[in-house]
Amino acid sequence: MAAHEVLGEGIAGLDGLVLVSHECDLQVGFIPGAGMVGYSLVHRGEQLLGKSGGLAAYRERGSTFGIPLLHPWANRLAGMAYTLGGRDVQLDPERSPVHLDSNGLPIHGVLAASPHWEVVGRSPGNGRAAVATRLDFGAHDELLAAFPFPHELHVQAELVADTLTVATIVLPTAEVSVPVSFGWHPFLRLPGLPREEWVVEMPVRQRAVLDERGLPTGEIEPVEIETGALGTRTYDDHFVGVDNPTTFALEGGGRRIELEFGQGYPYAQVYAPLGVDIEPVVCFEPMTAPVNALVTGEGLNFVPTGGSFRAEFRVRVLSS
Repeated sequence: MAAHEVLGEGIAGLDGLVLVSHECDLQVGFIPGAGMVGYSLVHRGEQLLGKSGGLAAYRERGSTFGIPLLHPWANRLAGMAYTLGGRDVQLDPERSPVHLDSNGLPIHGVLAASPHWEVVGRSPGNGRAAVATRLDFGAHDELLAAFPFPHELHVQAELVADTLTVATIVLPTAEVSVPVSFGWHPFLRLPGLPREEWVVEMPVRQRAVLDERGLPTGEIEPVEIETGALGTRTYDDHFVGVDNPTTFALEGGGRRIELEFGQGYPYAQVYAPLGVDIEPVVCFEPMTAPVNALVTGEGLNFVPTGGSFRAEFRVRVLSS
């Protein structure tokens, strides 16, 4: 048996691709036809991803599920309109797949469960299991209505031993620069261990002050979070000035899950809710730009015609 494989799996009528590392007893599954979402992270036979309402709810309303891509903006925007690159954009849920948060703000972009991805490569061999996918954003009017910057989006996922690397690449396809404000939202969990015993490690130094809607006020405060048990602490915090690389970690029950922010991710949202009816999860979310960047323009990079932008994060699953 090869050390690494790429397997096919049917998931609710869709085609899933499973990257397998036999040597580390680790499997990672993606569904290209549902937004290239990471739907499974299984280590030693146990699921390490939060599923909440499941794949059906994610496809219907973009709810909590697995490891979703948030594009063309991560987190939320301050309203239904923004102006960038000489373009005035009015978001309209009737024209585009825009989802709203509890305050009526557009959240997590427009690619949740998108069916427009195509698989362009897969490789089980040479000490790795990998899959490459592509989405032509500019080919779909409902997407351009929300983000009128034609581009291709490429996602490359590679599993080597105990480490999954996810690379996201933006390639402009028209004579207009493309703003970069995407992120990923991995819902991590430690099965069989009470939430209060989960140990979190967050090597951050600066936190953005947020208003009651979760939007940055413009103030930045110093912060130091000691590594320790999560207990009853909750987070929905935005951190800036994250070094690349920086490793966040969730540990307990003989297992350590690391999420390394690689190139292109200087911002982080950490989400750890608490409630009787809420699935226990911790999210270390790599972001290319701060919350609300499409509205404010702060910290926003643009990819020029003929250029490209690449960002990487890694998920490492270790026995501790």
